[in-house]
Amino acid sequence: MVKPIIAFDDVWKVYQMGEVEVPALQGINLVVNRGEFIVIAGSSGSGKSTMMNLIGCLDIPTRGKIMLDNENIASMTESKLAITRGQNIGFIFQQFNLIPTLNALDNVMLPLAFQDVDDSIARKRAMELLDIIGLKDRITHLPSQLSGGQMQRVAIARSLAVNPGIILADEPTGNLDSKVGKFIMDFLSKMHSEENKTVIVVTHDLGMIRYADRVIYLKDGKIEKTTANKKHDISKNRRDEK
Repeated sequence: MVKPIIAFDDVWKVYQMGEVEVPALQGINLVVNRGEFIVIAGSSGSGKSTMMNLIGCLDIPTRGKIMLDNENIASMTESKLAITRGQNIGFIFQQFNLIPTLNALDNVMLPLAFQDVDDSIARKRAMELLDIIGLKDRITHLPSQLSGGQMQRVAIARSLAVNPGIILADEPTGNLDSKVGKFIMDFLSKMHSEENKTVIVVTHDLGMIRYADRVIYLKDGKIEKTTANKKHDISKNRRDEK
């Protein structure tokens, strides 16, 4: 039986702008099962970024419950939130968010350092991930010495460093050309299918829908509709391209 890994129960996020309350999310109910590939889609101002922050334990709801592995993040302290996201969620951002003074290897090792993993073990893990992502020959390069696609691959390797159950990607192909973007999405799909990662992609790009098990459409802070999706066969595409 598939178990939920994330559950939103009547979740609201309301921001106070002076004397005015601005609801960014309104009464969200959503269950994400372990091992699903979810796309959260919507235009600017739909509430996507707010929802990503809540899923990623970067913020807590104004009211309602968010259960992550049966723990209510709304009742967590800031330090507990930091521990939870550090252990359970791998982040991939549109702007990469690499540390400019650290080389590729050290950027990938960083999440492991936060978890107090022994340096030799962290180095081995980071080397393995950079090899998998095709950047074994770029480990000593700084972000400024890498292309956009290479930086995003480093960011993906970093997101996998602690072997999280959830990969949360915010517009992961937004700054990349179509060829590199396809590589990134195919790789995330592989992580989902072969390693049972729960992948959640937040995007306005409807071209990503083909990778998803389900698509959650947001509008004005509410779920407008949810659709199941028959994904294309990624493995077949790889065979065809050889």
